[in-house]
Amino acid sequence: MRETLLEMCNITKVYSNGVVANQKVNFSLAEGEIHAVAGENGAGKSTLMKMMFGMEEPSEGEIYLRGSRIRLQSPMDAIRLGIGMVHQHFMLVPSFTVAENMVLGMEPKKGVFLNQAEAARLTREFSFRYNLQVDPEEKVENLSVGMKQKVEILKALVRGARILILDEPTAVLTPQETEELFGQLKLMRENGHTIVFISHKLKEVKAICDRITIMRNGRTEGVFDIREVTEQEISRLMVGRDVVLKYAKSGREYGESVLQVRDLGYSKEGKKVLGGINLSIREGEILGIAGVEGNGQAQLVEALTGRLEGDSGTVQVAGANISRFDIGEIRGLGVSYIPEDRMRQGTAKEASIVDNLISTVYNSKAWTRWGFQKRKKMAELTEEKIREFQIKASGPAQEIGMLSGGNMQKVVVARESSTAPRLLIAEQPTRGVDVGAAQLIHRKLLELKEEGCAILLISADLNEILELSDTLAVMYEGDMAACFERPSELTEEELGLYMLGIKKQDEQSIRRAMHA
Repeated sequence: MRETLLEMCNITKVYSNGVVANQKVNFSLAEGEIHAVAGENGAGKSTLMKMMFGMEEPSEGEIYLRGSRIRLQSPMDAIRLGIGMVHQHFMLVPSFTVAENMVLGMEPKKGVFLNQAEAARLTREFSFRYNLQVDPEEKVENLSVGMKQKVEILKALVRGARILILDEPTAVLTPQETEELFGQLKLMRENGHTIVFISHKLKEVKAICDRITIMRNGRTEGVFDIREVTEQEISRLMVGRDVVLKYAKSGREYGESVLQVRDLGYSKEGKKVLGGINLSIREGEILGIAGVEGNGQAQLVEALTGRLEGDSGTVQVAGANISRFDIGEIRGLGVSYIPEDRMRQGTAKEASIVDNLISTVYNSKAWTRWGFQKRKKMAELTEEKIREFQIKASGPAQEIGMLSGGNMQKVVVARESSTAPRLLIAEQPTRGVDVGAAQLIHRKLLELKEEGCAILLISADLNEILELSDTLAVMYEGDMAACFERPSELTEEELGLYMLGIKKQDEQSIRRAMHA
């Protein structure tokens, strides 16, 4: 038995609006273990971890480190005590070098200036010690997602972290990058570090962790040796029912082409971002696009949703060239969009659930009368969607920013799927959501497909994209690197090779598979 390092005893967190996020939660970490925290969205995982890192304070309960009671009033308190956290959305300054990010807030000085040589030396020292190879001189904005994650981990280690909280660390990694990360985490464990691993990918939890704490409805469901529970048992404890993420799709009968992209090119500051993209999506077809983040997927979506004009090529929706259309006109063609960033693009955090849900249609004739909104009808629709999507909320009037991330995502999906879209662009639709919510969202996408909707699915979740896609393309450095008409025959490992640019199909094969 390993020695107990940190204990959180009878932790309760009640917010000022009366929402109870944690209720009498007990959580403990043993020295030198990798400990998973799992639970559906709204289960209280994030709140518990925020209290461990000093971002929130408990309403009740105590936290002990090596047997001594501690009070964490800020992240700086946690860092001083050797607790670090790598957030799902990285906290790096893109225009700074790796070394400059590494010493941010604790800069070694040479006179009144930053001692660049010392910052670089410190970066190399920790990079070598933990086998997290990074270039101290490279600007963060030029790094891949996997490299940025290494910088975040090193930042925490340089600040003396012995306990490291990792929030969804593999969400945007290829299988090869995930395997490399796991090797580095095991090395850290061997060196005496303790790691909290928050993830919805249960296969990875089983592969890397020693123990798992499962949370549900703000309480602890149990703590288990990872060898003694199956993925199915973990899912059942998380959501209270069996969860199966395998889907029987209907036969491949497609209608007319809804989206046609021809030779779409775009450069920024002289650097190619999109290299002449060609694709087509038909009625009742899900076209999946895989790729490591930063390979042009974001710019492709921006071009399809009216936020970016390409340097060359055309984008047609239902036969209409949308290059000069604004967002309202594009939506008028029957286009819906689930954005990647639900906080920045998908929702207005201070507004209510009902106002977020009807934000794309509130000024249409169906929702107004004599210039006034039909608020009762809007509230009824919202209550219906809360039930249908199993959104954990007090009611339509609740501020959406008070929901968990996964429940916010359900509101976004409910909004974008409720307008009978002809084309749905789904960008990372289940990122950061639990297995139960992912199943619900997947079924909604398949339901829309059955109704004849054309769907563009961009996802870093390889199981999701292999399971749902009828046709699957891979983007690498702004180009289509491969396209498969039978994605179910691919393995995640083989797909990862195309995503990393190690393998590539010829252009003729890609065009043929893409029907472009």
